Amino acid sequence: MGASGLVLVHSPLLGPNSWQPVAGVLRGHGWEVAVPSLVQAIEAPPPLYRALARTVADLLAESAAGGVMLVVHSAAGALVPSIVEAAPRATVSRVVFVDATLPHPGRPWTETVPAEMAQRLLATADPDGSLPPWHEWFPPRVLTEVVPNEQDRALLVADIPRLPRRYLEEAAPELVSWRSLPCGYVQLSDSYNDAAERARRSGWPVTRVHGTHLSGLTEPMLVADAIEAIAGVHRCSHRPAPADRRSHGEGAR
Repeated sequence: MGASGLVLVHSPLLGPNSWQPVAGVLRGHGWEVAVPSLVQAIEAPPPLYRALARTVADLLAESAAGGVMLVVHSAAGALVPSIVEAAPRATVSRVVFVDATLPHPGRPWTETVPAEMAQRLLATADPDGSLPPWHEWFPPRVLTEVVPNEQDRALLVADIPRLPRRYLEEAAPELVSWRSLPCGYVQLSDSYNDAAERARRSGWPVTRVHGTHLSGLTEPMLVADAIEAIAGVHRCSHRPAPADRRSHGEGAR
């Protein structure tokens, strides 16, 4: 992968298929695009943040130094510090968060969502600790509303893993090297108003696409255009992220 490389990182709650339509558009625009799969790594022994980050870092090791833009969707935003730390030095040139959680060092996912939601979800785990796949966290009509096309829905759910409960309870590592990188934010849904506002306050360029959390499937051209437009040179803020339980995590709407 050369200097025009993009690495699209899917949420651990979803699968790589969630990025494939956008990847196709970006390749048509002349970009070299890789979409690593985190599905197997989610079964690795703890710490899972490190295992997931290593999967992406191994791919980045094949890239030209300073030539790769990291594009993260949804819960993959929390993995950015671990990915940058694990990657060869200067491999990542910038980061674009797409309707994504911002890094929350020292806190688990369960502390970034409303407490009632976290408790309800953790209670659905099987005796072995496996959670239902993400699309079963809410009534089927919700996914149908967000992704009306049946083929698109089939593509999405085909590779959604069953997360281990321990991933949601693992504290994100406290790492800082990512903060020196240029960052930007693409907001797709109202569920990420708070994250987009924090990005804006930090001086990042922010683009709003009025779609849904899964517009990468339903409107890939709009999302691809927004990613290209947001590839600015603003540096990530060193301000610590404030605790905020108003986020809905992997927003469906």
